[in-house]
Amino acid sequence: MRDVVYVLVFEGFADWQVALALGEIRRPGDWEVRSIGFDRAPVTSMSGLQVLPDGDMRELDLDAAALLILPGGHIWLPSQVEKIAELAQQVHRAGAPVAAIGEGVFAVARAGLIDDCRHTGSWAGQIGRDAPAYAGQDQYDANVLAVSDGGVITASHLGSIEFAREIIHTLDLYTSSDREHWYRLFKHALPPPWLATETVDVARAA
Repeated sequence: MRDVVYVLVFEGFADWQVALALGEIRRPGDWEVRSIGFDRAPVTSMSGLQVLPDGDMRELDLDAAALLILPGGHIWLPSQVEKIAELAQQVHRAGAPVAAIGEGVFAVARAGLIDDCRHTGSWAGQIGRDAPAYAGQDQYDANVLAVSDGGVITASHLGSIEFAREIIHTLDLYTSSDREHWYRLFKHALPPPWLATETVDVARAA
């Protein structure tokens, strides 16, 4: 049963890029979130939070993986990116989607996962610079902050809300209507109709 969402953690990973998505994944209680690292040693995020990985990359269960999330960060050594590219390729081939944001997009590019599907990133030209074999330039969409296509979610480092929205949709969390209301709330501070009604009622009661 595919009920585990894996998220990569490493020294200097951008925790805020994936925090909202992880919070929404855990909310229904149907999914297990497990962190994996290059090894089991504690890592410190860019925000200064120390995280102890649940396991290392070799412990990822391909049969249980519902999604692999790759955050960005400033400390992506070439050897690390290659290891993650291999893992992303394995997960994708096993039938589970891969979600990458910011510098995490480099790994799926190196894995060849976005050569033939619509994708985005932090800015045009960055992916080709960091992934020499990348051949998806014609599929790059500079007009969105996040997009899902071909079993791969990609996002700009500025698109954490859109990234979360694509993950919510991919995992089929909430109804279609609730997903739209969720996005309007987090992106534009527009409360859903039922919440707006409750707010008015509380104000009147006060």
